[in-house]
Amino acid sequence: MQNKIQAVIFDMDGTILNTLDDLTGSLNYALAQTGHRHDFVAAEVKHFFGSGVRVAISRALAEEGRPDVPEDDPEVERIRKVFAPHYAEHCNDHTGPYAGIPECIAALRDRGILTAVVSNKPDFAVQTLAKEIFPGCFDLAVGEQTGVRRKPAPDMTVKAMKDLKVSKANAVYVGDSEVDLATARNSELPCIAVSWGFRSVEFLKAQGASVIVDRADEIVDWVDAQNA
Repeated sequence: MQNKIQAVIFDMDGTILNTLDDLTGSLNYALAQTGHRHDFVAAEVKHFFGSGVRVAISRALAEEGRPDVPEDDPEVERIRKVFAPHYAEHCNDHTGPYAGIPECIAALRDRGILTAVVSNKPDFAVQTLAKEIFPGCFDLAVGEQTGVRRKPAPDMTVKAMKDLKVSKANAVYVGDSEVDLATARNSELPCIAVSWGFRSVEFLKAQGASVIVDRADEIVDWVDAQNA
C-alpha cells in the first residue's frame, strides 16, 4: 500500500539548522559598514528573520527608530548588498543541525519518504548549507529566487511538490514560525511546528499551531502514524 505521506518539506532556519550566530554576525557587519546600529544579539535577531533578508533588515532599522521602512527602500538594498557576500562567506562558521535532525532525515529516507527544504533564505545559502551539512539528504532544496513569491505565499512549496511529483494530500510542511504555519495553510498542507526554533511554543499556539513537537524523532513518529 502506498504511503499517505510521501514527502516531508522542511523550513531551514530554526527548524533543521541553528543559523542564528552566523545570521547575527553578518547582519551586524552589514549594518556597521553602512552606518547603522550594529550591536544586535541573537535573541533579538531571531525575531527579525523568517520572511527573508530584506524584511530582516527592515526590522533591524525599525529598532533604531525608523519604523515602517519598506523592504524595497534603497537603504535596505544597500545593506543587503553588504550582507549577501559576507553571509555567503560565513554562513557555515557556527551553524549546525539541531539535535536529532540528521537522524530524523535519515529515518524518513529509510522509509522511502522524500525530503526537501523550502526556505526564505537566499538560495545561495540554502544550497551551500544543504550540501555541506546534509550531503545527499535532500531530494530538493529551494531558497529565495527572483520571480518566485516568498513564503507565506504557496508558490515555493507548490513548485517543490510539483518537482517532487507529489500532491498536497501526500506531503507535510515542518517549520518553526508564523510564516511556516501560514505557508502550510496557504499551500493546503498539514504543518508540524517545532518547539526549538526562532519562536516560542506560546507564540506558535497563538498562531494556530495544532501539532508541536519537542524532539526531532517525533516528526518521524507523526509520519509513521499517518502511514500506518
